[in-house]
Amino acid sequence: IDNTQEKRKQISIRGIVGVENVAELKKGFNRHLHFTLVKDRNIATPRDYYFALAHTVRDHLVGRWIRTQQFYYEADPKRVYYLSLEFYMGRTLQNTMINLGLQNACDEAIYQLGLDMEELEDMEEDAGLGNGGLGRLAACFLDSMATLGLAAYGYGIRYEYGIFNQKIRDGWQVEEADDWLRHGNPWEKARPEYMLPVHFYGRVEETKDGSKWVDTQVVLAMPYDTPIPGYMNNTVNTMRLWSARAPNDFNLRDFNVGDYIQAVLDRNLAENISRVLYPNDNFFEGKELRLKQEYFVVAATLQDIIRRFKTTKKGSPGRTSFESFPDKVAIQLNDTHPAMAIPELMRIFVDIEKLDWDTAWDLTRRTFAYTNHTVLPEALERWPVELMEKLLPRHLQIIYQINQVHLNRIAALFPKNIDKLRKMSLIEEDGCKRVNMAHLCIVGSHAVNGVAEIHSNIVKTEVFKDFSELEPEKFQNKTNGITPRRWLLLCNPGLAELIAEVIGEDYVKDLSQLQKLNDFVDDAAFIRDVSRVKQDNKVKFAQYLEKEYRVKINASSMFDVHVKRIHEYKRQLLNCLHIITMYNRIRKNPNAPFVPRTVIIGGKAAPGYHMAKMIIKLITSVADVVNNDPVVGNKLKVIFLENYRVSLAEKVIPATDLSEQISTAGTEASGTGNMKFMLNGALTIGTMDGANVEMAEEAGEENLFIFGMRVEDVAELDKKGYDAMSYYKKIPELKQVMDQITSGFFSPKNPDLFKDLTNMLFKYDRFKVFADFEEYMKCQEKVSKLYQNPKEWTKMVIKNIAATGKFSSDRTITEYATEVWGVEPTDLKIPPPSEPREAIEETARALKKM
Repeated sequence: IDNTQEKRKQISIRGIVGVENVAELKKGFNRHLHFTLVKDRNIATPRDYYFALAHTVRDHLVGRWIRTQQFYYEADPKRVYYLSLEFYMGRTLQNTMINLGLQNACDEAIYQLGLDMEELEDMEEDAGLGNGGLGRLAACFLDSMATLGLAAYGYGIRYEYGIFNQKIRDGWQVEEADDWLRHGNPWEKARPEYMLPVHFYGRVEETKDGSKWVDTQVVLAMPYDTPIPGYMNNTVNTMRLWSARAPNDFNLRDFNVGDYIQAVLDRNLAENISRVLYPNDNFFEGKELRLKQEYFVVAATLQDIIRRFKTTKKGSPGRTSFESFPDKVAIQLNDTHPAMAIPELMRIFVDIEKLDWDTAWDLTRRTFAYTNHTVLPEALERWPVELMEKLLPRHLQIIYQINQVHLNRIAALFPKNIDKLRKMSLIEEDGCKRVNMAHLCIVGSHAVNGVAEIHSNIVKTEVFKDFSELEPEKFQNKTNGITPRRWLLLCNPGLAELIAEVIGEDYVKDLSQLQKLNDFVDDAAFIRDVSRVKQDNKVKFAQYLEKEYRVKINASSMFDVHVKRIHEYKRQLLNCLHIITMYNRIRKNPNAPFVPRTVIIGGKAAPGYHMAKMIIKLITSVADVVNNDPVVGNKLKVIFLENYRVSLAEKVIPATDLSEQISTAGTEASGTGNMKFMLNGALTIGTMDGANVEMAEEAGEENLFIFGMRVEDVAELDKKGYDAMSYYKKIPELKQVMDQITSGFFSPKNPDLFKDLTNMLFKYDRFKVFADFEEYMKCQEKVSKLYQNPKEWTKMVIKNIAATGKFSSDRTITEYATEVWGVEPTDLKIPPPSEPREAIEETARALKKM
């Protein structure tokens, strides 16, 4: 058996080993250690070894990267531009090895060099250029677009400081700056030759040739390119992130020659634009610096897009007409953050390229599409007109003109309906005048989508009802997905191999093939193997926890995991109430049978979000009591997972038994963590919210633990009026828990530490935690009951894994490509660098035929 498993490993999804391959990698590694890092084996540190390996792997990308861009130049396909203020990429090394089929060869080379691959991989900093779901979605999409052979580009900001590092001190969250570039980034290539100017402030001059934006301040945008390899198809796309640079004459043009030193120091003011990621998830903070960031990425990117559009193959004349622009360019707006792209493209067409308004507007609308990510009102971007007028005066004029044309159309359709005009205007007039960026995106795009069926329906019938009644064909659904490369092959090789052994390895590029696993639901050997892989992952993660937190973990306990950003709507509080209830039950009856659990909660709170920080403090306080009560023993442990991030998700998700997805119905647009857990063999306890609804549809509702109010029930309760106190009076276990929190049982030194929190739960809880408490408790008991029957539990796990095919980002991107962008995914393999240049032209001709 050992022998066949060894053979299997060599022909596995992690790539072929091959003696020459390994020798070449070792040679590259030693060369980089010597020439790039200037170290020898006596003084090299683990970080040096990581960099040597990273540079060696990068060497294998370069030829394919150049080839891919050459190929796009030859074939001139329609290009897709994914604009996002966030790309939550995580680590790059292992993903690159997997997508290039180099993982096994690298493992072998590093082993022969006497080094530990996992230790090297752990040296890499996460690229934490995102907050949560929206930023990680962008990263998964880049992987899928490259794997599907689309000519796609990710455009964003190269933040010097990403999402803060979270430290827990005395049970409270403390933020530290994420200086992720401190040791350098081997995956990026600066491109100073493509530096571009971006303008701010100034004023608008009306001339006989139209409007001119003059007296502006200039900031330069320096592009940094990161390669995005597709899975085993030789495609390497580009993510281009802009960094802000002050021009060399900054503050020296104006005759204040007086203070040269101060003028040079003031360069920081311009360069602050790309300094730091705003750490808010699902919350709008109307700060000037943030609006600068939004316009900065948009202005630099559109110049780049237009330069690329005008440049065609040598020999053929450059493009002079913009008629074909929407046939060659698709721009996807990831939420409203890059919405200024709409007036900016209009400014370029009208003011610079001298197109007439109607032509420019037609081209603009056919180019843009907008993805909505949330229905929470506090998350919608509404910029003060006053601020926009100061920072971007010409763009405000253009927005007013767009609005005028838009409102004229509505007034013609609905005469005398002032209320309709007010509700649909791009400008909100109540109190301080604001620009509603979602309305701008809807009016300026040819397609608008939500990110799960239930969310898209809410967008259509509630949030943007007036707009969807006007243009129903504009509104679509594109249910989110995750890349199976990172979220299965990379993070759970044991499960990935096991699946490949029974259904082959094609599922990696076509996740719908996981349906074939339904044939093995009753296969005793397969059930045993799936269960063993999970147990191995749990033991490994338990060791990690014991090392990091110095708590003894019972690896045979149920790993009950709730990881995501901390937010009231995600209801970490509901989970917390369940933990306290379990604790109370154990103390009341210590000898009663109890299904042991390790409850793991993790996630960051926005630094300015008081309630979210109190939620963390409550969880850590409850953990202190539970973990130190001898009566509890190893039945119940509570861990707050510090600094939850992409690389930590890759460790915890494969070890999870129970995935908590318990937002109030109608608040979580989609969720993507839910999909990662399902793919990695966890069962879900959740509400009928976001993509949970479709997960239940795919796997069968009886194979998820669904509880709580549906969207209709929430609406009903709102109409009736939610009375928290009535639940408190009616449910003894809830009353006991709340009395403990209120009386200071979990904060004896400061009994009213949690009064803001309990006050909220009783008086102004928008997310109705108490209303779902009883059903949640009952549902959790069903979970424990099933967990006692490992065979039935694992059968349900297999049914879940078999139903995850829909949730591959490859499926999501295929839908965007065909239904929004007007491009076709392709299986064409770009010729590798080992083949002659002519092969590229041949492949380009083949693509054009298709």
